[in-house]
Amino acid sequence: MKSSFLTRPFYFLWTTQTAANAADVLYIMALTVLVLNQTESLISAAFMPLMRSGAQMLSGLIAPLLLNRFKLPALLLFSQTGQFLLFVGLAVYLQLTGKDAVFVLVFALVFAMSFLDGWTVPARNALVPRLVAHEQGLLKANSLISVSDQVVQFAGWGLSGVIVALLGPSPTLLVTAVVYGLAAAFTLGVKEPAEAHLEQPTDAAPDDSIAAAPASRWHTLTEGWKIIWQMPRLRLLTFMDIIDMLGGSVWVGAFTLAFVQTALGQGEEWWGFINAAYFAGTVGGGLLVLAISRAIGSSLLAAMLIGMAGYGILTAIYALNTQPFIALILVLLMGPFAELSVINRRTLIQRSVDKGVLPKVLSAQASLLNLVFCISLLVMAALAEWLGIVNLYLLATVLTLLALGVGLIGRQAFRNDSAPGARM
Repeated sequence: MKSSFLTRPFYFLWTTQTAANAADVLYIMALTVLVLNQTESLISAAFMPLMRSGAQMLSGLIAPLLLNRFKLPALLLFSQTGQFLLFVGLAVYLQLTGKDAVFVLVFALVFAMSFLDGWTVPARNALVPRLVAHEQGLLKANSLISVSDQVVQFAGWGLSGVIVALLGPSPTLLVTAVVYGLAAAFTLGVKEPAEAHLEQPTDAAPDDSIAAAPASRWHTLTEGWKIIWQMPRLRLLTFMDIIDMLGGSVWVGAFTLAFVQTALGQGEEWWGFINAAYFAGTVGGGLLVLAISRAIGSSLLAAMLIGMAGYGILTAIYALNTQPFIALILVLLMGPFAELSVINRRTLIQRSVDKGVLPKVLSAQASLLNLVFCISLLVMAALAEWLGIVNLYLLATVLTLLALGVGLIGRQAFRNDSAPGARM
């Protein structure tokens, strides 16, 4: 689906991120099986994803210092190459030591890889507006990236399970190293336009601290956070993201399994069906947004709110439904509405900030949302015990509709926004 708005460097970015995401899925599956087989401890296996999230959150906090010093393609190349080298070391170590592997060292290498990965998504999302030839291509670019992300999630976990079963965990890690190497190689094709750093917003308020000589490290670390707080539009979008994240955590595996067993009265196989239907819906949703991007045009806010409304209503029906086949249809329909909301919100954020400060804003948001997600998992787990799983999904509906209400009430911010860094 090529477009004249999408440049060759964008397709390199798209390819390298798809390969990196596929490698992530493969190594998480292989390592989880390896740790579980050798330790027979669910706590040890569950520690890995929690540690990954913590490392990415810490990385996001210091990312502005790196984003301020290095160009985004160079930072992306460093991240991908560093992950590749660390992973090769991890794979070789596990091959040589086998069952005698010291898992403290394994977890330390995983932490280091996750730390490097922490600034990948903010850098990628900040690069996208710089790699499209026209602003009309921004929605198309975000849709393509979202589709590939969802395809990797949809197909990756199933295929990685088959690969691990056929090859075994250790050989799978070697295959993963090759995929990481390809991701690093494709990053060499991501070239940032020379004028990207020179562009200034026409209506941005002057900032004396930028004109002054080198900003302090504290200013660099907090600049993204300050811009989010100072801009009504960004503050609103970030608040909506937080509310959405609180409710969205109910789709994590443990909660969906509990719902399938309790509300639908089915076994684990239906848990797999529900997950597959949801991811299929999000892939279809990404393709739908790509197809109607011209029709959406500048109506990004309206499209986002329609997506949130549809998603919230379908979640409520899903919570009250007890028929497995109807549940499959509902989650399949949720996907397009969820993607309509997420893709348009990401595009709104990218169009709201000057390209020069966008990486710092996105890294601040990523750190905040990682923290919110970790907290929401703990809170939702406690609420599930107290309210019951069905009421937990109804609570998620309320949170989505609350985010929708915030967007409707604050829509004036999208017409009048003249804060520092704004770009209309």
